[in-house]
Amino acid sequence: MADAKGRNIIGTSFRRVDAVGKVSGRTQFADDLTFPRMVHMKLLRSPLPHAQIVSIDTSAAEQALGVLGVLTGRDVPVPFGILPVSHDEHALCPDKVRFVGDPVAAVAALTEEQAQAAVALLRVEWKSLDTIAGYDDALCSGKDQIHGYGDDHNFHKKVSLRFGDPEAGFKEADLILEDTMFFDGNTHLPMEEHATVAVPEGDGRVAVWSSTQTPHYLHKALTKVLGLPAPWIRVIGVTNGGGFGGKSDPFNHEIVAAKMALKLGRPVKICLTREEVFQCHRGRHPTLMSIRSGFRKDGSFTAQHLKTLLDGGAYGSYGVASTYYTGALQTVTYKLPHYQFDGARVWTNKPPCGPKRGHGTPQPRFALEVQMDKAAHVLGLDPAQMRLNQLQPKDSVTANWLRIGSMGLGACIEAVRRESRWDERRSKLGVGRGLGIACSSYLSGAGLPINWNHMPHTGVQLKLDRSGGVAVFCGQTEIGQGSDSILAACVAEVLGITLQDIRLCVADTDLTPVDLGSYSSRVTLMMGNAAVQAAERAKEIIARAVAEELKVAATSLVFAERRVFDASNPEHGLSFADAVQAAEGRYGTLGTTGSYTPPRAPGRYRGAGVGPSPAYSYSACIVEVDVDPASGIVRVPNVWIAHDVGRALNPASVAGQVEGSIYMGIGEALMEESAFRRLPAKLSSALVHKFPNMLEYKSPTFLDMPRVHTTIIEEPDVNGPFGAKEVGQGPLLPVMPAVANAIFDAVGVRIDQVPIHPWMVFKALDEKRRGGEGRYGPKQFPAIDYGDCLLVPTPEQGGDGKARNADEIGVRSGTMSDTAKKGKPC
Repeated sequence: MADAKGRNIIGTSFRRVDAVGKVSGRTQFADDLTFPRMVHMKLLRSPLPHAQIVSIDTSAAEQALGVLGVLTGRDVPVPFGILPVSHDEHALCPDKVRFVGDPVAAVAALTEEQAQAAVALLRVEWKSLDTIAGYDDALCSGKDQIHGYGDDHNFHKKVSLRFGDPEAGFKEADLILEDTMFFDGNTHLPMEEHATVAVPEGDGRVAVWSSTQTPHYLHKALTKVLGLPAPWIRVIGVTNGGGFGGKSDPFNHEIVAAKMALKLGRPVKICLTREEVFQCHRGRHPTLMSIRSGFRKDGSFTAQHLKTLLDGGAYGSYGVASTYYTGALQTVTYKLPHYQFDGARVWTNKPPCGPKRGHGTPQPRFALEVQMDKAAHVLGLDPAQMRLNQLQPKDSVTANWLRIGSMGLGACIEAVRRESRWDERRSKLGVGRGLGIACSSYLSGAGLPINWNHMPHTGVQLKLDRSGGVAVFCGQTEIGQGSDSILAACVAEVLGITLQDIRLCVADTDLTPVDLGSYSSRVTLMMGNAAVQAAERAKEIIARAVAEELKVAATSLVFAERRVFDASNPEHGLSFADAVQAAEGRYGTLGTTGSYTPPRAPGRYRGAGVGPSPAYSYSACIVEVDVDPASGIVRVPNVWIAHDVGRALNPASVAGQVEGSIYMGIGEALMEESAFRRLPAKLSSALVHKFPNMLEYKSPTFLDMPRVHTTIIEEPDVNGPFGAKEVGQGPLLPVMPAVANAIFDAVGVRIDQVPIHPWMVFKALDEKRRGGEGRYGPKQFPAIDYGDCLLVPTPEQGGDGKARNADEIGVRSGTMSDTAKKGKPC
């Protein structure tokens, strides 16, 4: 039955189309796939963090039992990458390794055990290079370079942008706070390890079945490295057992598997071990931040200057975009009239960082929301009301030229304030118990494609069968977020049929229109709009035929309950199958397409392509903590969260995504970190992952999970399908700062970094007992020359979204010490 708005599926908590297959075990993941004559492949990975490859002896491995083929870097010499500006990886390193785990050679054998045994027979002669272990080493101009490109020695990217006149804004402030904060790196920890099967198809063609979030971009990388015409390569994105951004890059093993399959003429499978997944990484960037903000007495901002320094690991990945993202979305929640952002990413000899849930935005959001809590405390303001009083208006343009549409953050704050009884409970729970609030925003799809072009970002194709079934083709990838279900629901809703009438064909570069992938929370909005457009076009064709058949106006027809009928006389109509037959008889075989390209962003400066979105989601979160002052142990019994999703297409799935974000946020706040250590020099002096397994890498268990009180706020956005916005990433962002703010409310100490370990809380408490400020966190931010600053007048200043080079008017970004100008001495 239709709901009050006449909808049968959208807005109801319907069962996911992949639910039965997953709970019954029938769903096949990449490692479940088998093909006749299939062989297994293993990779030799570097034991050194930074070294030249002098020679590789493969002779013993080639003679080993069961071995069919060996590949080295000379077999795949062409570099690849995800961003056009960072094609700096090789499928197998030809001459140099840059982190422990960099792949050097591949062996294929009849069994996985035989391949692993043969890998141990490979002999490599190395010449060690300087190990760049962290920020200090990367800033040192005397250390060996990891790459021969970038903005300066071991700097990958530097960014300096100024919007408005921050210095004038600071002069208007009643309070100026300046803090240095740190957000440590962490990894995705999907249940499913990366896996790929490459199948040769004859005549030089190859099909690659892989647990990837981006089949289209993997296809581009394969085309480049293998040197084959694009139509000869087929990529099928197999259902993922979790992605969270960790499967967004094209990976070495995927390309090597394809090369090996072409060499042997046999299917080749590789499934990474858990340790190898840690080595692939692409997780959260460790980020050091300096944030200086000016506030009026009422808590409103006058200006902000944010500096970020990202540890990018060994390769570019999405790093240029990640650098911009650490500054881009600071402006979309609160009114920020003047804003300066300086960002830098350095290379280190660690696994490469990339996009993890929230891509580049949880780190600066932590800094912003914790500093706002500090300002509220100094100014004697309620932190919730302080936020409510300065929300960025809907239908506005921010200081850095991001266009805001719908904006439900006010309703989110009011909801969590009410549900948590914030006004009566904050600061009144007794020593050791406290409440903290934080807010956030996130994208509903990026404004520009990774490889810039004028083509649609996604497409959907429908084939309508005379039996009443509809086949839906789309390149989107199901990674556990429910995108298959949303695709089916959008089409079924428009055509008035059931989910069971839909047959999906997704994530296949041979059979489906291009979709850019599952990242940046883009799929529901972009794919959904394309699906609705394709379905509406099919509906129009069918309606014309049925109108002729029934002798009624096409505008009076209703598509519902698998029928097409006259609204004024519901008995007068046809079954959907008969309606399709009527249309096919008149117009021939029925097929329609839909596509989506986001609206153009107003910013015209370099870097303006990172941050724009068709719509922004909003979240508000209140966390309750229980802190043991004797040990510093922090427990989280309750979390209240409200998320502005625009329109909940499936409320049950929305709640699931929100609660999954809370789970991940608690992990990042209190335990998850990608820690590294050096092995003793006599072994290898390697920089290795300290916890490359699920036993030692701590993430929350059922016992750590708080009670989550979820409120869905619906503020429909005109740019979303049926008004929907994102829900997959935004609710994660406020959790970490809300935990830190709650700890202050509980015991009066500030922890300015995450994860927040018990010993940090204990140390801050001990310092406070000794008369200190009661804070734990980094002490200072290094002096960095960010280069020329681009100046962009804000909309309120009458700007046009274009930038001017600061050198033209004699302005430099920030201040530089002599050390920064000359390069840090070793």
